Amino acid sequence: MTNYTALTNYIKKNITIDAKDLKVVLSYFKLITKNKHDILLSNGKNSQVSYFVKKGCLRLFYIDEEGKDITRYIAFENQFATELVSFITDEPAQETIQVIENSELLYITHDDFRHLMKTIPKWKEFYTLYLEKAYVNNSKRLISFTTLDAAERYKQLFKINPNIVKRLPNKIVASYINISQETLSRIKSKI
Repeated sequence: MTNYTALTNYIKKNITIDAKDLKVVLSYFKLITKNKHDILLSNGKNSQVSYFVKKGCLRLFYIDEEGKDITRYIAFENQFATELVSFITDEPAQETIQVIENSELLYITHDDFRHLMKTIPKWKEFYTLYLEKAYVNNSKRLISFTTLDAAERYKQLFKINPNIVKRLPNKIVASYINISQETLSRIKSKI
């Protein structure tokens, strides 16, 4: 069960679930390893899988109308990642999921995820909490884009999630906080 320790701890941190139901939930997750730069989901494909990062890093990004690469979400260890809109609606994804560091991932298919929601009431509770957190995080990020200048966004990111700044290339960091790499370099040189 060592492959599932991090996922077990994550689930138990968010909900109270008995051992029998937890064992059932974990039985639907499969372990895979992926290499840096691998694409897990391409824009235009349907998101049929949700990933839990055991080790490594994933990012979700899209290309804007000007052809610019925009990083919307980054998942490190002990975080879930999926193209949520596609996962929920079964419509083609508008984002791509890319492996940023060699990664060990636990994944569950959309159908298995839905099956668990019907058969394990606590899994539905877990999903509700996950959706609430995702909504809050996205809302805070969007608000920061209009209320904070570039330097304040960088400082906030470093405070909230220093791993992004410490582990990822400037190109991705800049894309994540919606500034140019040049602006990011200037900010970093002053801090």
